Amino acid sequence: MNKTKLLFLLLLVPGFLIGQKNEVTELFSKEEPLDIKLSISVKGIKAITNDTIYTAAMMHFKNGDSWDSIPVSVRARGNFRRKECLYPPLKIKIKKDDAKGTVFAGNKSLKLVLPCNTSKDNSLIMKEYICYQLYEPITPYTFNTRLLNIEFNDVSGKKVKSSQVTGFFIEDDDLAAKRHDGKIVEDLKLHPKFLQEANSVRHDMFQYMIANTDWSTTF
Repeated sequence: MNKTKLLFLLLLVPGFLIGQKNEVTELFSKEEPLDIKLSISVKGIKAITNDTIYTAAMMHFKNGDSWDSIPVSVRARGNFRRKECLYPPLKIKIKKDDAKGTVFAGNKSLKLVLPCNTSKDNSLIMKEYICYQLYEPITPYTFNTRLLNIEFNDVSGKKVKSSQVTGFFIEDDDLAAKRHDGKIVEDLKLHPKFLQEANSVRHDMFQYMIANTDWSTTF
């Protein structure tokens, strides 16, 4: 079970249902898509299986009518998509001093969701993004997201392969936990009977509604 699921589980436990703080960073305070450019070696980043190893990169982003850039550290994340997709989901780390004064201020870590293969998968990415939006009216205990227009440059070979794709950022687990007065716990063995009934059923029904039929609170 990954940390995202663990956070959801903790938020369903009665003791963690304290309330949501209004602490949303600038990055997630706007709804319009953010334009970014990212250049990495997909082959190289997939070859690194140690999740503690990050690759240095430069991320460019639209700042008003001009472009700005920020140094970042990147690694692949996930399981199935990491193995099966051309574009693996990414984890991006940003140093506090580098983020200061930019739209990324307050975000030390971000999850980047990319289409599996080509721009033809953009419709699937939009459906996934919409699932996050649909969950927001149901409960305050959600992850903030930001839609992206991405110029993705794969520098694995001698020739750079560029693609225009749609993706989105998901805020880091730690930020969501802080906002909800929760905390991240690794390898938690929690019986479903310890969850708050209404929130647990609401979350499970939502997973069924969006066709995430392999979801289970028991695993």
